[in-house]
Amino acid sequence: MKTNVALIGFMGTGKTAVGRRLAGKLGRRFIELDSVIERKAGKSIPEIFVEDGEIAFRELEIATTKEVARTERAVIACGGGVILNRINIDRLKEGAVIIHLTAPPGVILKRTLREAGKRPLLDVENPLATIRELLKFRKPLYERAADVTINTAGLDINAVAEQIIEKLKEDESFAW
Repeated sequence: MKTNVALIGFMGTGKTAVGRRLAGKLGRRFIELDSVIERKAGKSIPEIFVEDGEIAFRELEIATTKEVARTERAVIACGGGVILNRINIDRLKEGAVIIHLTAPPGVILKRTLREAGKRPLLDVENPLATIRELLKFRKPLYERAADVTINTAGLDINAVAEQIIEKLKEDESFAW
């Protein structure tokens, strides 16, 4: 039986905010994968990208995902690129129902603009074009990994959490 819920999806789709709320409603621990990576590295993700590069970040992400996937009774908010390495998804799937949160590019841009400087992949001249380009590449990876997909556009955090809970009730592999 699976005791974890892993939230995947592009940046700005609500993984952290929804994850916190969902963990509270389910009485489970909340783990934000990117925060664990930052603690391990002793620096922020933008600093890791600038100082060490994306490859070094992805290696840390693989090691951290391996560790976090072993926990039980947790809601795990994964970084947007966790699906880039299949091993991450394979490890998460062992103990977690994987929920893919989506939103249209314009909604993602609006949500991520509030976090300027914290999104190294969007620190470019045309962030909307970058979002579209990255989504085009990543969408099939998210879809292949997901047990459930929920579009978060137009929904508040509570509504998304409630939709996830309804989907979990239908999933026979999930242990309450």
